[in-house]
Amino acid sequence: MTEATGYPDLDALRARLGQIAELDADGVERERVAVLGRKQGALTALFKTLPSLSPEERGPFGAALNRVKAEFEAALDARTAALAAGAAQAGERIDLTMPGRERWLGAEHPVTKVTREIVDIFRSLGFAVATGPEAETEWLNFFALNFPPNHPALDLHDTLYLDVGDRPAGDDDPEREHGRILLRTHTSPVQIRVMQAGPPPYRVVIPGMVYRADPFDPSHAPAFAQIEALAVDEGIGMVDLKATLTAFAHRFFSPTTPVRFRPSYFPFTEPSAELDVECQICHGSGCPACKQTGWMEILGCGMVHPKVLENAGVDSEKYSGWAFGMGPARVAMNRYQLPDIRLLYGGDMRLLSRLGGEAS
Repeated sequence: MTEATGYPDLDALRARLGQIAELDADGVERERVAVLGRKQGALTALFKTLPSLSPEERGPFGAALNRVKAEFEAALDARTAALAAGAAQAGERIDLTMPGRERWLGAEHPVTKVTREIVDIFRSLGFAVATGPEAETEWLNFFALNFPPNHPALDLHDTLYLDVGDRPAGDDDPEREHGRILLRTHTSPVQIRVMQAGPPPYRVVIPGMVYRADPFDPSHAPAFAQIEALAVDEGIGMVDLKATLTAFAHRFFSPTTPVRFRPSYFPFTEPSAELDVECQICHGSGCPACKQTGWMEILGCGMVHPKVLENAGVDSEKYSGWAFGMGPARVAMNRYQLPDIRLLYGGDMRLLSRLGGEAS
């Protein structure tokens, strides 16, 4: 850059010359228009003042304007050439004979899809969504749900305890409400939390992760998703349970999918049942996935035990209710005809993308 012109406005404009070397292609073009543009360029505006000057002032100022104009044109042209050379050099480093790299496209996990669809079905039936913490007290996870103190599920080889101290022994122990801290083995503690929060009626669906000390095999995982539902009101009976769950199965699978209820046992429901649907892999003919029975169990259910209602502060003489619990991973196995639950945990993007695409 040459020495100052002696004109303050012109010298202020020349100060911008030092920034041109840092501009990208778009910036160079913007600077060219801002300084040399015919309509609103800063230098053009100074040229337009020449007619208003006296002859003695016009000559020196015009010469200074032309020098600055030439400096800007040279700087802008040099930067444009440098950018073009850099782009050409970068292009030489690209081997256009190599195949392009495939970009990974994400897909919603099949278990997430199934969970969302189940929740949506129950929301359409008038159920709200409830959630709770994954670290729970022994009271909420077991005892409030009518588990006896000697139930096998309380053993260390079945449940993942965060606090493995001695469990308070005796129903009258003031610490019994709390007990040890554990990773919840089912989402049922949320049922107690919902009932303790206020009076009936309740109609909630409860999705969440649960944890058990299970081996990782074709049908079990130590951490898995679960969904439960709870309905409590005056006059609710087993017919409401069967009608609701049959409607759900027909919505989720198909209106013609056969379903059946089998008697079962759970500490927190009485009577209790298992809901089976026709195996979606063999369609009832029998296969290894359904153990040759033609049926797949998808959930356990039953009428909420009166003691569970009382433990949660609900009058069991006035109110009754039903509940169910299911594992969406097993439902996903049935829908997508997967023989091994571990396929859903292996991170095989080819499988997950295909299943995610099918259900989208």
